[in-house]
Amino acid sequence: MEDPVKHTLQRQLRRLATERPYQIVAASAAALAIATTTGVLLADADGAPASEHTATTVAEMRSDTIASRGQARVAPPSAAPSTAAPATSAASPAAKATSNPDLTRKPTPPKPPATKVLDYDYEAQNTYYNCGPAATRNALSASGIDRTQEELGAELGTTEMGTNSAEDTTRVLNAEVKGSPYRTRMFEGAPSRAQMDRLQADVVKAITDGRGVVANVVGDATDTDGGWHSYGGGHYIAVVGYKDNGRTVRVADSANPADPSYWITTIDLANWIASRGYSA
Repeated sequence: MEDPVKHTLQRQLRRLATERPYQIVAASAAALAIATTTGVLLADADGAPASEHTATTVAEMRSDTIASRGQARVAPPSAAPSTAAPATSAASPAAKATSNPDLTRKPTPPKPPATKVLDYDYEAQNTYYNCGPAATRNALSASGIDRTQEELGAELGTTEMGTNSAEDTTRVLNAEVKGSPYRTRMFEGAPSRAQMDRLQADVVKAITDGRGVVANVVGDATDTDGGWHSYGGGHYIAVVGYKDNGRTVRVADSANPADPSYWITTIDLANWIASRGYSA
């Protein structure tokens, strides 16, 4: 095409490509819109109006020129940084939170049996004042521990006046039994209902764990068979079993080998311990 309009537009395109290449596309689009929608005629270099056909041809030529030179390409926008959150790994806390809670739940301890009597080795006291060492020895035998009354008497500090208190039997029992599981419960006077309940619970736990209980009693008590037991100056006995969920306990009494054991209610035992104490 040798007409003036073509030459004029080519000059304009070269100038734009050299000075402001980024405006080529916008300028071309504007020129094309004016030429095709309003019908305004373009002018040649001499100011002579061009025909509508010429305007359409100019738009086509402009498109060809831009494509051939490759200068009107607009660079694609740079990729925006990704803001997507990273995927949660399998070892993350969120994943761990979905684990089965039953796997970390503590197992429920088994319910104590309604009745239990320990396998123990009975021995009567060998002196009138050795009830403390004898009761401690009988209780330890239920745990498979074999000690003599003389050995235990020395540890307890027993004299002809007897053994001082349940604090001593607790101390010696803990020295012999692994884990020192024994605790002393002292009664200031007549036991309260709460203290009776505590005695029952302590006996059940100790016997369930395979340990005998040692109690320091004083005064009189009657067993479930009607037998009468009287110790005005105080006495030590071993508790080696229970029944009826601890409401009745089995006593190993070292005072009389002819009557080595009997059953007594836990309430009667609590009243028998009044003003003394026990190790459980």
